[in-house]
Formats: sequence, structure tokens, C-alpha cells
Amino acid sequence: MRAFVITLAGAIGGAALAVAVIVTMANQGYLPINDRQMQTYMMQRPELAAAMLGRYQQEEEAKQKAQQAAALTNQGAFFDPRIAFVTGPANAKQTFVEFYDYDCPFCRASLPAIKKFYEANKDKVRFALIEYPIEQLHGASAVFAGKVSIAARRQPERYMDFHFALMAEEGAITEEMLYANAAKVGMDVNKLKADVQDPAVQKALDDSIALARKTGIDGTPTFIINGKLRPGMLDDKSLAEALKS
Repeated sequence: MRAFVITLAGAIGGAALAVAVIVTMANQGYLPINDRQMQTYMMQRPELAAAMLGRYQQEEEAKQKAQQAAALTNQGAFFDPRIAFVTGPANAKQTFVEFYDYDCPFCRASLPAIKKFYEANKDKVRFALIEYPIEQLHGASAVFAGKVSIAARRQPERYMDFHFALMAEEGAITEEMLYANAAKVGMDVNKLKADVQDPAVQKALDDSIALARKTGIDGTPTFIINGKLRPGMLDDKSLAEALKS
């Protein structure tokens, strides 16, 4: 859908818009690309193309909402320890899920509120932390950071300290930075380096990315608080509001 909108954004004027709509919809399978008579007819009537575009967007948005609703009904998927780092009581009345990328500035900006909330509620709230590195935005280093973080879960008593230390970094995440933070919080760095090579780590990362996409999540941070989707940065005020809703 994003590529579709970008294509249309380059079209200026009614005729150009019509051409963009026809070509793109034909590529999407909405129109027969070989039906030249239909294409000519539509290009001469840009108002029809615009109406079709509106209908297409409505259908895509409805599909996305239905997909998200279906995914959110299965809360267990977000607390699968093969995908997420899960902590807090299993019978907690409140749940808190975060999809994040260590190189995401908005994830980092959310750290003060999240860390404060975690420290005050770690014995009362069920937390799930899920890797969602976006390579297109932050490069291969973000993906590697996600793998190291997943491997670090095998030292669970140090994991939250490690996670918060990485989120507190200001520069781009590097391999040296990852292992320096691991050492700082008391992890066995040699074990961590060995665990990163385990194919199960890559599988867990692939599964977490697949879960994000299935849920219709296309950016970080994205939170699911008490079963409700909440995209974007959090501060103390917005977090308190999300917990009430």
C-alpha cells in the first residue's frame, strides 16, 4: 500500500493521476492491463480513477484493520517465549508488549517512561519485549543487535539491565557497543557470542518480524497495552492514558 501511495504522489494533474492509477491498479490486478479500450476510457475520465483509488484505499484499510483485530485476539502469540522476552506474573491483570528497534530514536525516547513503569510494576504486570529491527531504516547493524538481544535472553537474570542499557545509547548501535554493554551488566560475553551463532536465534528473529507484520505493525515503537494497539513514542502522560483506556 505504501508503494502504491508513493507512486500516486508523483502524479501531478488529473491526466497524470489517471495514468498513475490505471498503471498501478493494473499491476495490482484490479484492471486488465491488456484492455486498451478500458485504459483509454479511464484516462480520459480522471474523476473515475480518483473514485476507484478511494475505493481501493478503503478496502486496503479495512483489510488491515481486520488483520490487526484477528492478530490481537490471540494475545498468547505475543507472550510466546520463543519470540519474546517475557517477564512478570502469568496471571497479571495488565499486559504490556513492545515491538522495538535498538536504533529507533522514538524507542529510545520512550525509555524513561517504560523503565519507570517496569521498575514500579515488574511484579504486577506481564511484559513481553519483541525485537523488530527495521533494516530498511537502520541497516544491518540493527538486525545484528536484535540477534544479540535474543541470544542475551539465555542469561535472563541480566537481560533487562542489558536491554535498558542498549536503549540508553545515543549513537548507532555497533558490535563493540553490544558486547561492551553485555560485559557492563555482568553477562558472560563469550557465551553470548557463541549463542548468537545458534540458528535458533535467527529463527526467533524471523518469527518476531513475521508476527509484527501479521499484526499490521509497520514501525517502532509499537505497544500493545492490555490488548490494545498503541503505536508511537510514550512518555509518562501518554502511558498513563493508554493504561486507562
